Amino acid sequence: MIYLKTEEEIELLRENNILVSKTLAEVGRHIKPGVTTKQLDRIIEDFIRSNGATPAFLGYQGYPASACISINEQVVHGIPSDNIVIKEGDIVSVDVGTFMKGFVGDSAYTFAVGEVSAEARQLMEVTKEALYRGTAQAKAGNRVGDISAAVQDYAESFGYGVVRELEGHGLGRKMHEEPGVPNYGLRGRGPLLKEGMVICIEPMITMGTRAVVFERDGWTVRTRDRKPAAHYEFAVAIRKDGPDVLTDFSIIENSLG
Repeated sequence: MIYLKTEEEIELLRENNILVSKTLAEVGRHIKPGVTTKQLDRIIEDFIRSNGATPAFLGYQGYPASACISINEQVVHGIPSDNIVIKEGDIVSVDVGTFMKGFVGDSAYTFAVGEVSAEARQLMEVTKEALYRGTAQAKAGNRVGDISAAVQDYAESFGYGVVRELEGHGLGRKMHEEPGVPNYGLRGRGPLLKEGMVICIEPMITMGTRAVVFERDGWTVRTRDRKPAAHYEFAVAIRKDGPDVLTDFSIIENSLG
């Protein structure tokens, strides 16, 4: 069932998602060569708790950390570890969730570590633009497939892979609500978008083949060909006049200079 949110509920979701953006900005300042992903996870947990929320990911379906931190060929759900050290030239996707006042925030951003390759930089830029293009379709009267097709068409125009096995989702009192929001599909298909819906749009785009492997840890998803992937995510409220983006990437980007 798809739950439509009241204005008050949307504002509580906005509050959570602004905190997620601030958390991503905070951890982004610490993503440097020599830092472990476990250190980054501690920073994330401390920041979330110090701002009156709890990490929504910690313990979710048994997940053992406060954030998913995925490097290079890892698409999503990388588990932070003291044994994983950030290196110059890496691209690092950080996915964070908060729970506060009965609602959830959820967003992801891919960071460049120092000087990355031109190919990796383009992958990041195209993935983010695919997110923006998908988000532009998130308005009442459209369908989920309009979002999906916009993401897919743009990413595939560069020869990139669009991951099929994972998708965006509804957001509210729970982390994952209906409807699912795939990153591929046909315009005019899928659930009707109605005012009051809140969804997460999250392109997961690969430099090579779209095929992925689910690692034995039960969480980490990587590209089969081990080429890099990028991941960005917005929480968006559906309005009659267009998308109301509850996430604020400007907070992250201003912190990075």
